[in-house]
Amino acid sequence: MKFSNGKRWENFRIGITGANGSLGKALTRGLREKGASVIGLTHQPIDSINVEKKDGPEDWVQWSCGQENALKKTLSKVDILVLNHGINPKGDQSAKALNKALEINALSTLRLMEIFEEIVQRDSKGSQPRELWINTSEAEIQPALSPTYEISKRLIGEIVSLKWNNLNESKEESLIIRKLILGPFKSELNPLGIMGSRLVANQIIKQVELDLKLIIVTPNPITYVIMPIVELIRSTYSFVINKLYNKHNA
Repeated sequence: MKFSNGKRWENFRIGITGANGSLGKALTRGLREKGASVIGLTHQPIDSINVEKKDGPEDWVQWSCGQENALKKTLSKVDILVLNHGINPKGDQSAKALNKALEINALSTLRLMEIFEEIVQRDSKGSQPRELWINTSEAEIQPALSPTYEISKRLIGEIVSLKWNNLNESKEESLIIRKLILGPFKSELNPLGIMGSRLVANQIIKQVELDLKLIIVTPNPITYVIMPIVELIRSTYSFVINKLYNKHNA
């Protein structure tokens, strides 16, 4: 498969967290069908995973939140890192549920982003930029009937926007960040989801091929209007703040 910008999926080695979940499996299958090579990153014991070799990743790596540094060697081998792991405490609004959601959905994702950014800066002489895809979810801007999940997704969503808006020129040449805003799809986290995970994965891949940075897949038309406006407001706010501080420090 050849992109409009000349890239080919066959040139990419892709790491996916949450690779044994519904979307992870669908993305793995779709990307492998395009010719990409996939490494599955999972919290589950590898010998307990029941995924056919032809549909699953070529390699599996087990990891745990809080031990992200152990993935440095693996992440140094990938061209695209898809941060897709997460939990949904649903109606649980306890402090324990909130802390767990923040740790897994936001803080662990942030640590992996920073590790990958360090690797990219160190190896920035490559022929093509590396990519980060972060699944922040539609819950970043809309209710998901799970307050702790929504809080964690808003946090990581704002962090991704902050990083977007503060990429310097050298980083922009070596790292592409894509945000995935996904509506409700069927999975273990959301058995009542409307969309199929394969449909969502195929739409993500198609939008990446169009080189979109903000990737939205949802049956809710409001999200297609609200999310770009939210990103514009965040970008404008970041630009104004940078201007004010640069002027003050000049």
